[in-house]
Amino acid sequence: MKRFPTAAAIMSCLSLLLIACSPKEETVIPRADLFGNPDKAGLQISPDGRYISYLAPVEGVLNVWVAPVDNPKDGRAVSKDTVRGIRQYFWSYTPGRLLYLQDDGGAENWMLHAVNVENGEDINLTPFEEILDADGNPIMLPSGKKMRPTVRVEELSVDMPEEILIGLNLRNPQFHDIHRLNILTGDMQMVQQNDEFAGFVTDDSFAIRFAVRNTPDGGKEYLRADGSGGWEAWMTVGMNDLLTTNIIGFEKGSDVLYLMDSRDRNTAALVRMDLASGEKQVLAQNDKADISGTMRDPVTHKIQAVSAEYERETWQILDEAIQPDIDYLRTVVDGDLSVTGRTQDDRLWTVAYVTDNGPVRYYLYDRDKKKAEFLFTNRSVLEKHTLARMWPVVIPARDGLEMVSYLTLPTWKDEDEDGRPAEPLAMVLLVHGGPWGRDSWGYNPIHQWLANRGYAVLSVNFRSSTGFGKEFLNAGNLEWAAKMHDDLLDAVDWAVAEGIAKEDKIAIMGGSYGGYATLVGLTFTPDVFACGVDIVGPSNLNTLLGSIPPYWKPMLDMFATRVGDPRTEEGRALLEERSPLNYVDKITKPLLIGQGANDPRVKQAEADQIVKAMQEKNIPVTYVLYPDEGHGFARPENNLSFFAVTDQFLAQHLGGRTEPIGTDFEGSSIEVPEGAALIPGLSEAL
Repeated sequence: MKRFPTAAAIMSCLSLLLIACSPKEETVIPRADLFGNPDKAGLQISPDGRYISYLAPVEGVLNVWVAPVDNPKDGRAVSKDTVRGIRQYFWSYTPGRLLYLQDDGGAENWMLHAVNVENGEDINLTPFEEILDADGNPIMLPSGKKMRPTVRVEELSVDMPEEILIGLNLRNPQFHDIHRLNILTGDMQMVQQNDEFAGFVTDDSFAIRFAVRNTPDGGKEYLRADGSGGWEAWMTVGMNDLLTTNIIGFEKGSDVLYLMDSRDRNTAALVRMDLASGEKQVLAQNDKADISGTMRDPVTHKIQAVSAEYERETWQILDEAIQPDIDYLRTVVDGDLSVTGRTQDDRLWTVAYVTDNGPVRYYLYDRDKKKAEFLFTNRSVLEKHTLARMWPVVIPARDGLEMVSYLTLPTWKDEDEDGRPAEPLAMVLLVHGGPWGRDSWGYNPIHQWLANRGYAVLSVNFRSSTGFGKEFLNAGNLEWAAKMHDDLLDAVDWAVAEGIAKEDKIAIMGGSYGGYATLVGLTFTPDVFACGVDIVGPSNLNTLLGSIPPYWKPMLDMFATRVGDPRTEEGRALLEERSPLNYVDKITKPLLIGQGANDPRVKQAEADQIVKAMQEKNIPVTYVLYPDEGHGFARPENNLSFFAVTDQFLAQHLGGRTEPIGTDFEGSSIEVPEGAALIPGLSEAL
């Protein structure tokens, strides 16, 4: 007798078939793999070609390492930082001497160190502890600490390898005097006292060629040295061109000057100018994006190639001598390449490749052999994970502006890799800082983390973002919490209409201006977002502009024309109108705030005052504070701990996957003055 399957058996088989055919979720990527220290990063090569150098951890703290060029695996640490880690370093022209910058607890009071890579001797070249006022007393910060000067590196020269030019605000916190500094002995001599200028332009003979002064209309003017200690007017840049027109530098030993120039055009072009004759020549331009990056001959300083970035970065070759090299390097890795270092004889280059779904890949390139040797990736642990693609998308704003944006989706929700999920997802709108900056294509640890947790992630280059021409940038002037916020709302509407985002499951998150945008989102448009994560964001624009670092005060006219003028009654009223602090009673959705106590740009008071206002109105908030951080979280332990908190917060309110906090607070200075009980597992972890 023939037996037929029962209906229950058929349904059971169908269920198994559906499970087998449904997309399989990727494993949860540990936060430590994404936000811990890189294995190696920041590859460079010494000018004499003897060493490669890179940043790598020593007992969990980033330090500078060197290795012989002919034995790249034989690296050793040559710096000895044990606290914050080093992130800015470069080679001098003195053989075997590296220079690096380090601050104190995130306060951006940069000190310059010189390291002898042979014996590890480390000299703090600017060890100054205080700035004195006119009466000889130390200037004190609101925190009770003494204000320390901060150094700027102005010029290095192969002709004077043991010396460099630096700017130092030791005499006056507002202005940087120019000093000539011996990197072997620390001897320093002032060569230009400064009581009025925002900066200077120098050349490789250490001559000070131009001074830069901000103008009341929010622009700037360049004054040319007259040869007798004075200055004469040379070039005026109006407010509309301020952020897209600047001097790049000189060709070696000449009056040939390079500029990025957007005057008489929308996007910034590369211009070559002969100061002697006044002749100008446009060398490169792009209709959609500003010329942004350059490659310069290491000896002549002639610009050989330029980059522009619309959706992705592209390079235009100006010097045929390097065309074969770039053509070959483009075949090595399918990614965006950058040359990170060149020897003086130009035989060896260090090259980095950025991809969207893998770590940065570093190579040593031999021009004679036309061969690139793979050295390492910056995070080898990522090679065992399946990472998501980042999709460039152009989103129209309501007034027609085109916003280049970047979308990342969970891999198992976009199996056909068309940049659209199978069904709408919870989404995080990730807003960049600045606002005069931009989001770019490439590996982004926050995008990867959020996508791995099951969220769509969208980063938007809203008006005021840089790189897309001055018209796009200036469309954001005086539009904080107005048209700039409308752009973010338009991006949200686009994501919902495209079937990417669930309308009731969208978070807003960002740092600095992105933190401000988060607060604006939860106060000005409280029904749009399900929750918000504010990282070092200002809450009151009047107190923000009233507490900028002294050396930023020459830029106050720029802030006045682009944000609002705190010096006039009308300007203060506008700033109050655009300040989230004044609308805390509108907050109805969960808010997480992260802040560094030493932040010189967005002071701790910005977070304190909105937390206090919410407490007074019995509005719940979670406040995470780091006593050893500044504008953002530099120590990996702190970064890891904050994203551990954010992981739980987003899962609670968006419903995504999460990794338990576990040991991610170890070594962190994390404090939670308010609202620890609001996030599952946070009180226990503390």
